[in-house]
Amino acid sequence: MLCWGSTVEGQLGIGGARDPVCEPRSCQAFNGRGLKEVACGGRHSLFLLRDGRVYTCGSNRCGQLGHDKPGDSPELVVALDTQKIGVVSCGQAHSMALNEQGQVFAWGAGGGGQLGLGTAEETVPIPRLIKKLCEHRISQIMCGNKHCIALSKDGQLFTWGQNSSGQLGLGMGEPSTLSPQPLKSLSGIPLAQITAGGDHSFALSLSGAVFGWGKNSAGQLGLNDKQDRSVPCHIKFLRSQKVVYISCGDEHTAALTKDGGLFTFGDGSRGQLGHDSTNSEPLPRQVQELMGSEVSQIACGRYLQSSTGLHQITYGDIKSPLPVKITLSSPFLFLGPDHYAITKINCGGDHNFLFSTAPEDFRVTNISRSISLINDASLNTWRMKLLDNTDSTITNDVILLLSSTACWNASFLDESDDSHFKTNPKVPGIDLNSVRLLFETLSKPPFARLLEQATKSFESLLIPQLPCSPPDVEAMRIYLILSECPALHDSKNYITLTIPLAMAILRLDANPSKVLDNWWCLVDGGVFSRLVDMYKSIVVFLLTGGKALLVPVFLENYTSATLKLLEKLHKVNLKAGHVEYNRFYIPDITTLVDIQEDYLKWFLSKAEIKMRTPAVQSSVTLCAYPFILNAQAKTTMLQTDAELQMQMAVSGANMHNVFMLLTLEPLLARNPFLVLHVRRDHLVSDALRELTIYSDVDLKKPLKVIFDGEEAVDAGGVTKEFFLLLLKELMDPVYGMFTQYTQSNLLWFSDKCFVEHNWFNLIGIICGLAIYNSTVVDLHFPLVLYKKLLGVAPTLEDLKELSPTEGRSLQQLLDHEEDDVEETFCLNFAITREYYGLTEVKELIPGGDRITVDKNNREEFVEAYLKYMFRDSVSELYQAFSSGFLKVCGGKILSLFQPSELMAMVVGNNNYNWEEMEKNAVYKGEYSATHPTVRMFWEVFHEFPLEKKKRFLLFLTGSDRIPIHGMESLRISIQSTSAEEHYLPVAHTCYNLLDMPRYQTKETLHRRLTQAVEQYEGFSLV
Repeated sequence: MLCWGSTVEGQLGIGGARDPVCEPRSCQAFNGRGLKEVACGGRHSLFLLRDGRVYTCGSNRCGQLGHDKPGDSPELVVALDTQKIGVVSCGQAHSMALNEQGQVFAWGAGGGGQLGLGTAEETVPIPRLIKKLCEHRISQIMCGNKHCIALSKDGQLFTWGQNSSGQLGLGMGEPSTLSPQPLKSLSGIPLAQITAGGDHSFALSLSGAVFGWGKNSAGQLGLNDKQDRSVPCHIKFLRSQKVVYISCGDEHTAALTKDGGLFTFGDGSRGQLGHDSTNSEPLPRQVQELMGSEVSQIACGRYLQSSTGLHQITYGDIKSPLPVKITLSSPFLFLGPDHYAITKINCGGDHNFLFSTAPEDFRVTNISRSISLINDASLNTWRMKLLDNTDSTITNDVILLLSSTACWNASFLDESDDSHFKTNPKVPGIDLNSVRLLFETLSKPPFARLLEQATKSFESLLIPQLPCSPPDVEAMRIYLILSECPALHDSKNYITLTIPLAMAILRLDANPSKVLDNWWCLVDGGVFSRLVDMYKSIVVFLLTGGKALLVPVFLENYTSATLKLLEKLHKVNLKAGHVEYNRFYIPDITTLVDIQEDYLKWFLSKAEIKMRTPAVQSSVTLCAYPFILNAQAKTTMLQTDAELQMQMAVSGANMHNVFMLLTLEPLLARNPFLVLHVRRDHLVSDALRELTIYSDVDLKKPLKVIFDGEEAVDAGGVTKEFFLLLLKELMDPVYGMFTQYTQSNLLWFSDKCFVEHNWFNLIGIICGLAIYNSTVVDLHFPLVLYKKLLGVAPTLEDLKELSPTEGRSLQQLLDHEEDDVEETFCLNFAITREYYGLTEVKELIPGGDRITVDKNNREEFVEAYLKYMFRDSVSELYQAFSSGFLKVCGGKILSLFQPSELMAMVVGNNNYNWEEMEKNAVYKGEYSATHPTVRMFWEVFHEFPLEKKKRFLLFLTGSDRIPIHGMESLRISIQSTSAEEHYLPVAHTCYNLLDMPRYQTKETLHRRLTQAVEQYEGFSLV
């Protein structure tokens, strides 16, 4: 061991010499005795041996040596002889020792409360146990001048002592604290290290977040000012630097990065920052002189900075006091004697030690000093302890660790490419797969007792203590981790675990809530699906058995919290697209809840009228969460809304009577249907005439169509035929109402057309009637139309759907990384449109043909392009369509639909289930399910590829999509005919009826059916 500096109090332990040691000299006191660690105080030193014994030397004016022998040479602290000490630390005139059981002993000056013994004794000459910390296993202790900081294995931080500059982080309440106090403002953050300077403190997280507090007179907190801080502050400048170790001097600080870089800040008056100047630095600044070196250790003394890499580098006051003061303001290379391999450095107030020990790289986490990790190894250890021991302290230790948010947050870091160092509001920095594997282990039979303890810990300690405003993003990983716990998916824990977690999430302030949303956007679809399914199950659980289990007020609160969490997930899904919108549907919702009553309650709550009926007092209405309602439920809502509007039209605005829907019979008996009389050869004009004479309320009634001169009773087939024929005529290209986009096979309003706007109004009404009459119409409009109807702004994705080439071109414009946008794309804020051979230039903004599109304004160009495409160019035609649609489907009811649901209500969806279609088929004439020809038909059909099956659907029903209610609502009929085998099957589209000759062979049936399907042209523009 080498030492130098002041010996005035014997702090170097080299005997009675009192002259300062100006050059490093050998100290023989511990040769061959296994020196493990040295701690330097103001004017005393502690030496820790590998066998756990502690020796001290130097000043003993306040009893800081722990013995009454002279301080010239290191002497054993006999009072600690029964303990195996693992860590030592020194303050200005007090000392601390930590044994292997995690207990802390203190002695020396105690007037400021720095000993944590609960008293303000000026001197305590014999080490005493700090009883207040005995409930926790302490893993790190650090002393400032007159304050201390300790970190426990369960991730809790404790501070005590003097608080004159806020160095305890507890706020500026008391000038000092006599016993350890938990520093709750950092709770939940997985801390890797704590350290203390003269009157300032630092904590470092496992993922490199640095927090500082206390005195800042020289900028030693790195916050770019000189104001003291009485609570921990995040040093944002260091967030992205991968900091792995912090060391504090009296008024300066050093930060070591994983890559071996060194940042210093604070007081530089003695050159201790190493920036070749004596200026102070209020912001962390990298030491340029060391940029070619890889630093592996750092230590700060009162005015000194030391670091080790391949060589020993020192700067600042080399010793103090000196007859002639030497100050170095940039790193100075110190090469020890050839026979010394310097591997450990320690700096104190005015003395320093270098010694050779097992090489230690401060960039590698010291497991023995870190907080406990929850992994397979620790699970096995705890399991064995619980098996072997009935001691309650073992159980309490396990419960403490399992209920520690910090331990969970520390345990699953994403180590790939140091990803966890990039933890931020958009990156959680954890590996959810390893979370899942750990919970799989915990779910195995040998770990049953441990799982039970974990569940209890979550229930009674961890979840209830989750804060509204976590101190840092690293403290938020727990929300992702808990969601993977199988116990939360078990219905017996819904009330005690899963719903309280939902409530904790909903309590989060706006910013942390947004962080969680961002992280949910990043998780894989499987994780997200499990979350959605779990909370859907809870809704069903509460609706089916909640009344028996819970008092009404709890039932309402729990149901509301669960639905609100599903709503939060649904909003995330709209952004991230993890699952289809119908994944949120609760399938049996119509059997669990009276949808009609629920809708009425919702309607009234929107109208701000309170119900007097006690039976429906509950304020939770499912209609407020429409994303969980399936097609059947939404159809019931539509029907209820229609009846409600009719009732209101008849009885005026006496809204209190709306629950008397049973009184509708006389009204419906008088006029139960919307009846249209039309002629086949004047279909459009007759439809326009008939539909304009009816009120908005009448349009919501079931539709019956009578073709002039025909006797047919409309049981649905005539109405369907009316829709098909009317749309066929309206969509005739000769009128130019719509432009067909060849690539997507979709239609959009034409810039120029030759018909009155009321034709568009009629198409809008037809779409609305299709919804109210559960009829699928074959209208190839893009999703953006339904988004506009619901007030959702179009995006570039909508243009990609309608016109893929245009959409891709605009995306390429946005993605272009070079600066040559003008030369590459040659665009300005004007576009050309061709109308029947004539070219017109359309300016997207005033003077657009003179404004070139460049890298700075390209986003504005894309916005202007979308605005023109989806709004300006079609505003009048869309307005006519929209007013027709809203005449039928307007009002509050519309807000309950997603654009994709509204689209599915009009044109159906593509959730095909061909087996269901076969199961629901009806047979006529000679045919039955077991008839040979019918069997051959289904064999042939199921062998068809998907596109051919869709063409068959189009051939038979007039649309290749199915009603929103699913295949079970699509009933096809197959009847036998006496026609010869060379005839093709014939489809009666209006009735979903297939006339099929009795084909004798599968080959013939396959050939004839294929011919029929492929020859069918349909009613659309295709």
